[in-house]
Amino acid sequence: MNLIHSASDTLRSGSPPSSARGAVILLHGRGASARDIAGLADWLPSGGIAFAAPDARQGTWYPHRFFVPLEDNEPSLSSALEVVGQVADGLHAAGLPWDRIGIAGFSQGGCLALEYALRHPRRYGFVAGLSGALIGPMDTPRPPADLQGTPVLVACAEHDPHIPLPFVRHSIQVLEKSGTDLQTCLFPGGDHTVFQEEIDWLRARLSRWVAPS
Repeated sequence: MNLIHSASDTLRSGSPPSSARGAVILLHGRGASARDIAGLADWLPSGGIAFAAPDARQGTWYPHRFFVPLEDNEPSLSSALEVVGQVADGLHAAGLPWDRIGIAGFSQGGCLALEYALRHPRRYGFVAGLSGALIGPMDTPRPPADLQGTPVLVACAEHDPHIPLPFVRHSIQVLEKSGTDLQTCLFPGGDHTVFQEEIDWLRARLSRWVAPS
């Protein structure tokens, strides 16, 4: 594939993957950057954790809204999913088991995180869609998937101007049937932001991995 995005454009921080106790792939939103989403790590337990934040070309993983027909967002969408896979495979090749690799994204990155996990089902450490939903129209065909008990968070404001609530609810229904340990958070109002409850959920997952201080 002729990649639009590149896994080589990945900002890395924390422990080296070869000696880490776990890793988190952080996926930024539209118009943001790897450096922006990497700042989320400042709010999370970090002892022995490797963080990897790939950077989308021109700050956008795919050009149109997440709910348009899939082909309208190609080839950027396939390239974005390929980059997530390359980063994940690299962490696994460095010695981390899949159940110690988490994927978390915000907004466009949150959609990408959920979509990647559903298309590549296995037991991940966790998957978090922060203000996100699955990509594509609600009638997008979804082959059966088993995430083998992966903790998954789908969270969004009820009136988020970028992520319509019906798509969030539909994503919840799909993921409920996909072998996840699913938690959902629907916040009142219309803030398009990372909520404290989402950070708390991530902290709880990572606290089981971090090295003693």
